[in-house]
Amino acid sequence: MNPQVTAKSLETEKMVLNFGPSHPATHGTLRVIMELDGETVIKATPEIGFLHSGFEKLGEHLDFNQYVTITDRMNYLSPLCNNVAYALSAEKLMNIDVPKRARYIRILMCELSRIADHLLSIGMLAVDIGAFTVFLYGFRLRENIYDLFEAATGTRLTTSYTRIGGLMRDIPEGFETGVAKVLDEVGKVADEIETLLNRNRIWQKRTKGVGVISKENANSYGITGPAARATGVDWDLRIKEPYSDYDEFNFDVVIGVNGDVFDRYLVRMEEIRQSAKICRQVLDKMPGGEVNIDSDSKFVLPPKEDVYNSIEGLIHHFEQIMPNRGMIPPKGESYVATESPNGELGYYIVSDGSRTPYRVRTRPPSLINYSIFSKIMVGGMISDAVAILGSLNVIAGELDR
Repeated sequence: MNPQVTAKSLETEKMVLNFGPSHPATHGTLRVIMELDGETVIKATPEIGFLHSGFEKLGEHLDFNQYVTITDRMNYLSPLCNNVAYALSAEKLMNIDVPKRARYIRILMCELSRIADHLLSIGMLAVDIGAFTVFLYGFRLRENIYDLFEAATGTRLTTSYTRIGGLMRDIPEGFETGVAKVLDEVGKVADEIETLLNRNRIWQKRTKGVGVISKENANSYGITGPAARATGVDWDLRIKEPYSDYDEFNFDVVIGVNGDVFDRYLVRMEEIRQSAKICRQVLDKMPGGEVNIDSDSKFVLPPKEDVYNSIEGLIHHFEQIMPNRGMIPPKGESYVATESPNGELGYYIVSDGSRTPYRVRTRPPSLINYSIFSKIMVGGMISDAVAILGSLNVIAGELDR
């Protein structure tokens, strides 16, 4: 060894690196300021707010049904779940009990959304790590699910299908057949993805032992959804605090052990199968009847056929949408928590008795789950940031609101 080389002369200078907001693996406009020692992360400081759209503030200026369109844009990977979560909170505020058929259709749409969300989450995680084929397998099935959404709602992404008091309209004729056909593909696609990844040495090296969240930290940080269940936390609101008739269906809550990227992937894969199981039960038990509360109610918009073809329907429509009329809730507040694909999603609504809410606050899983990112990144490599972000499935629209 050269005697002139000392330990001090071998010291490396720490470097600050901006990861995002333009990096494709940030899945949105996220910025992480990383302090590096070589390629090891010794500090990671997230900066959020790049996609802030004032979604919550808009709730003070839109009536209850108008705000449904805003919930679509928060988590645009599973907008139907957002619609239902907000509608449940508003209906609790107004003491509305929607028909059973509407509740079953909502569950069907939410579970199809969960499958689509998980497929894209896993596909994008795989792309970030280098397994592009997985993305193609999942995206093909996801497009078939979006065909179903288009048939029922008229659009594929921002559906705005839910209404306070029910749904925009009933599902079309033959919809159940289309759902059954898609569900037959779910198991096959899940098996194909797991065949490609589960024993792949590169996949295991990039995911096992990476981004570990302990059970204690999951509880301490308020982590929910697949990220929490991967740590061993047995918490699923569909079971623990059932809403919208979830207690009438049999399915398993998927629990992991290690809390790393690999377990978060496995939990989502099995949840895809469990959601398909719920959907099949919904199809088997689907009740008949209306999908909205009494059409004469001041809390629900009249059917479009009545609006376009009768003077009574047109008057009813104007009564609903004109200022200082229509849906006037009582004074009070409400909160309903739902199990969205990423975790607990809830809407807290405060009413002062006027046509628009006094305050709307969202409990978004992306924000809470992302809060632990800076902790679990310390000691990891730069490349681990890509895998960890993909496994947390942070949606910037929901994160920033």
